[in-house]
Amino acid sequence: MPTAARLQRAEKPLSAEPARVRPGEQEMSVGLVLASTSKFRRALLDAAGVRHRAVAPEVDEVAPRGLSPKQLALHLAHRKAAAVAARFPGELVLGSDQTADLEGKLLRKPETREQARRQLGALQGKVHYLHTAVALHRRQPRLERGAVVSVRLEMRPLTRREIESYLDTNEWEGCAGSYRIEGRGIQLFEEVGGDYHAIVGLPMLRLLKMLRQAGLDPSI
Repeated sequence: MPTAARLQRAEKPLSAEPARVRPGEQEMSVGLVLASTSKFRRALLDAAGVRHRAVAPEVDEVAPRGLSPKQLALHLAHRKAAAVAARFPGELVLGSDQTADLEGKLLRKPETREQARRQLGALQGKVHYLHTAVALHRRQPRLERGAVVSVRLEMRPLTRREIESYLDTNEWEGCAGSYRIEGRGIQLFEEVGGDYHAIVGLPMLRLLKMLRQAGLDPSI
């Protein structure tokens, strides 16, 4: 996902291609380093006028035992931010992660069509939640902050034919919950309550407040 809805893609060009910078390399600060190469998260930052560069976090996303889906999202967001902050000690780094939660159970990204079919079958006619976490890290001077925004989604009852028809779009690939709400997946839902930007990939209102508090205030 994360997944869900990822705000209408900004029509302006995205930032430059993601940079893979290794320790010891020197680059000019652009204000924010995004610990992700997600085109959806980059589009959200671009649309809000937040200058940034994208760097792959390259971390193991194995889930520790005992964490709820909401706790896991925040754990992974901090882990990604910390990994990239170690490579850019003087930069402000943004990490993010998103988990899908059905009745307290974590929904992972399906690896096969059959897994996606089972997920949609379990979600149809029910309420579930998307938890989108953001974490800001900086090594020098030290800064660590995090937040989670949860969105309530109610999927309408689906027939087997509707499920198969949606699976044919292949939008389920790489998405926790097996849907992409910013595409045809919107047709699967009865109601969505919460921050739409969070479904897309970043809870922008909460994030922009955190950036201002951290001393990064994008000009309008």
